[in-house]
Order: sequence, then C-alpha cells, then structure tokens
Amino acid sequence: MSAVAVHSLWTMAADPIEKIDAPKIEYGQLSPTLIVIGAAIIGVLVEAFVPRKSRYYAQVFLSVVALAAAFAAVIGLAAGGYGTTKAKIAAMGAIAVDGPALFLQGTILLAGLLAVFTFAERRLDPVAHGNRVDSFAAQAASVPGSDSEKAAVKAGFTTTEAYPLLLFAVGGMLIFPSANDLLTLFIALEVFSLPLYLLCAVARRKRIMSQEAAVKYFLLGAFASAFTLFGIALLYGYAGSVSYATIAQVVDGSIENVNPALADTMGNDVLLLIGAAMVVMGLLFKVGAVPFHMWTPDVYQGAPTPVTGFMAAATKVAAFGALLRLLYVVLPGLRWDWRPVMWAVAIITMLGGAIVAITQTDIKRLLAYSSIAHAGFILAGVIATTADGVSSVLFYLAAYSFVTIGAFAVVTLVRDAGGEATHLSKWAGLGRRSPLVAAVFAVFLLAFAGIPLTSGFAGKFAVFKAAAEGGAGALVVVGVISSAIAAFFYIRVIVLMFFSEPKPEGPTVAVPSPLTMTAIGVGVAVTLVLGVAPQYFLDLAGQAGVFVR
Repeated sequence: MSAVAVHSLWTMAADPIEKIDAPKIEYGQLSPTLIVIGAAIIGVLVEAFVPRKSRYYAQVFLSVVALAAAFAAVIGLAAGGYGTTKAKIAAMGAIAVDGPALFLQGTILLAGLLAVFTFAERRLDPVAHGNRVDSFAAQAASVPGSDSEKAAVKAGFTTTEAYPLLLFAVGGMLIFPSANDLLTLFIALEVFSLPLYLLCAVARRKRIMSQEAAVKYFLLGAFASAFTLFGIALLYGYAGSVSYATIAQVVDGSIENVNPALADTMGNDVLLLIGAAMVVMGLLFKVGAVPFHMWTPDVYQGAPTPVTGFMAAATKVAAFGALLRLLYVVLPGLRWDWRPVMWAVAIITMLGGAIVAITQTDIKRLLAYSSIAHAGFILAGVIATTADGVSSVLFYLAAYSFVTIGAFAVVTLVRDAGGEATHLSKWAGLGRRSPLVAAVFAVFLLAFAGIPLTSGFAGKFAVFKAAAEGGAGALVVVGVISSAIAAFFYIRVIVLMFFSEPKPEGPTVAVPSPLTMTAIGVGVAVTLVLGVAPQYFLDLAGQAGVFVR
C-alpha cells in the first residue's frame, strides 16, 4: 500500500476525534489544600537536602507556616462568600467549595496546627547523650533494641519525617469532606490514611507496641479501603458515573438523557443498596463506629501520644464531613433505607463505647472508647437529616477536636521511668502532686462528659436537639443514658486524681515547653468559650450548614 493511501486512511480515522479540553482548575478556591500539599513536598526535600542538625527547626517552621497560611486561605474564602452565596463545584466537578467544606477544613487545619506543637515537644523525655528528644524513634527503620538503634540514639538522630507525613495527612483530610465524586473521595482517603499508618509505628518508647498498632491499623484500614472501592464500583455500575450529582439524580429518578448502555442497570436497586452500604461502611470504619471500631483502642494505645491526639481529632472531622456529604448530597433519595441502619449503628456505638470504657485501666484506651461513644453521639445529628442536623454536627466536631488534642497533650506530661505513665493507678493523687495539670485534665474530662459550661454540653445539646426535631426522639433517650454511663468513668478519673493518696513511687509531671503549653491552653480556652458563649459559633455552623449541589 502506498504512503499516500496510508496517510489518507490515517487522516480519515483522525478526523472525528474531538479536541480534548484542557482542565480548568480554580487555584484560588483550592488554595488551602494546595498550600498544605506543596509544603509537604517541600518537607520531603528538606529531609533530602538540609543537614540533620537543622532539619527539626526547618520542618517545624515549615509546618506551622503552611498550616497557618492554609487557615488564612480558608478564612479568606469564607469572607469572600464561598461558604454561602458563591458556593460552587471546583476542579471540573471533583471538589465542592461550600460552607461545610470550609468549616471542616478550618477545623482540621487548627487541629493540625496544635498537633504540630505536640509533635515538636522536646522537653518531656530526659536528655539522651546530650541531645533533647521528642516522642518519635531515633531511626524508624532500625529494629527496636538493636545496635543501630542505640547508635542512632547516641548520635542524637530524630525522625523529622513525622512533619511532612502530618502535612500529607492533613492535605488528604482537607480534600476528603469536600470531595464531590467517588474517585476523589477514595484518593483522599488513601492520601490521609497511609501517612497515619506510618506515624503510628514510630514511637520512641514502647516501639514493639507501636509497630503492632500500626500493623493492625494498616490491615484493618486496607480492608475498609477495599470495601469502599468495591462500593464505588457498584455505584458506578448503577449510575454510570462517579459524580455525586449524577448519582443523586439517578437515585431520585430525575436524570435526563439516559445512556442506552446504562438503561438496563440503572433500575437495578441491588447495585445501589450494596454499593452505598459498602461506601458508608468504609466511612464508619474511619469514624470508629461499632462494629467497625476494633482498631481504635489498640491503635490509640500503641501510637505515639501526639499522633493519637491528632488522629482522634482530625480523622473524625474529615470522616464525618465525608459521611454527611455522601448521605445528604448523594443518597437523600435513599433516606428510608439508610436511616434505620444508621439508627442501629448509632445506638450500639453510644452504648458500646460507654459501657466498655468503664472496664478500662489504661488512660489512652479509656479515651479511645470515649471517642467511640462520641462517634455515636455525632451520628445522632447525622440521622436528623435537617439543616440543623448538619450545623450541630459541624459544631460538635469543632468542639470535640480541641478537647481531644488538649486531653492527649496532658497525657504526655504524666511520666515515670518507662516514659508516659498511662495506667490509671499511676494517676492516683495527681491533683495533690500537680494541681494545675489535674485541674486542666478535669476540665477536658467534664467536657467529654457533657457537663454544662463546657463545649461538650453545647455540642451534645445541639446534636440531641436536632435529632429530636428530626424525629429521632428515641435516639436522644439512648444518648442521654449513654452520656450518664460515660459520665461515671470520667468522674471516676477526677475522683482518683483529687481524692486518692499519691503513691511515693508514683509518676512525675514533666514541665513542657511553650509548645505543648500552647496546645493545652488553646484546648482549655476553646472548651470554656464554646461552653459559656456558644451562640456565635452555633450561628457560624448554621450559616456553613448548606451543601452545594
């Protein structure tokens, strides 16, 4: 065949191909996420090129500046009306810029900023070979107890990779609640989960326990991710699209221009129900709801405490944000199917978390079960399916995240020869030995219990009120009973601290640097302000409670 004939065939074949449009990315509206991810990449380069002596300072500075700048960008977008009148879908339909997204992103960034302060704490452990040390292993790759680890400790090495990992995790968490299609949701899930698996494994003390926690978290997290991905595949088969808006239209039957190839599967509710159940299951795993909570106590106990605080606060905020968007934007047409299931999950989560927490003897495990019970309380607001439901959940998440980071920061201060003294018996008499630390911890415990004049009370009241108005009155009764059970073990710890005799060989309370003091101080301030004068913040959450569709 002649060259001319081949050429004419080629041009004939090439003619009908449409021009591929370049993607339109609204960089300004995505700036909070881009700042954090960009800083994380710079953090990786810092690890490669900056001398070891200077890395810690460079990473802490970079992380603080990036998170503060990203928070400023969120405030700028909110002030520009992107949370209300100008709310829109950006990045070619992949990401929503609206009130709930901006509110949750702001909360995650502040939680990340306080977490960086606890990560950077270097005054709690005794000085090793003339070097100050933090909560992270000297060399994460070396076998615990090996000669290489001892050499790394002696040389004063520190795992400064924790900071870029934290930034990558925050970057994923910023996208997770604002994702507007299922693939973006899944990628964000992986981007924030993988750094957390690594961070759980790098504790300086109790290395073996830390690594065991990371492996458990990784394996169970991989299962949850697989369920999510399979659910996404089924929903794609059902609707012919991964876009939230298209799936919602197919669910409620308002879609026009049905693709003939999809006409057969679109009526197949089995695909829809199983797919939706699997995606929701993956999100409930991240939230720590019963029966997907098995990883929580082990991981919270084994991970370095600053990481536990960050994970407990920020992951919950991101996962509940994604769950709200999925149920309110994609599946409102399925409300009669998912509400009864969520009722059951909320009830067993509230009661399960509260009852099992009573039996715990380790302070970190106790806080882990308490976080499970709180997931149940927040689910009560999700079930309300009203605008008040959304705003009450947003307020609760903001209040809860500060209390959690503050509480875990206090746990890092109580120490004995083996590092942190997390066994409850060691906390006996702490109020006499160190009244200030015990009083601060008592404030956080009272907030968890939902005692009036703390943020916990305002949050619980908002969530239960929304649930009652949304027709879930029975759920509120169960919630109040669970709160009463939970109050028992919080008060028990307070009684232990203030009304027991301190043991002579008991732990000491380390004096932290201004970094941890800041994290704890901000936690206390937010807890009291949101408890005493919550109205402004409830209004803010109310304004931010409308999803863009």
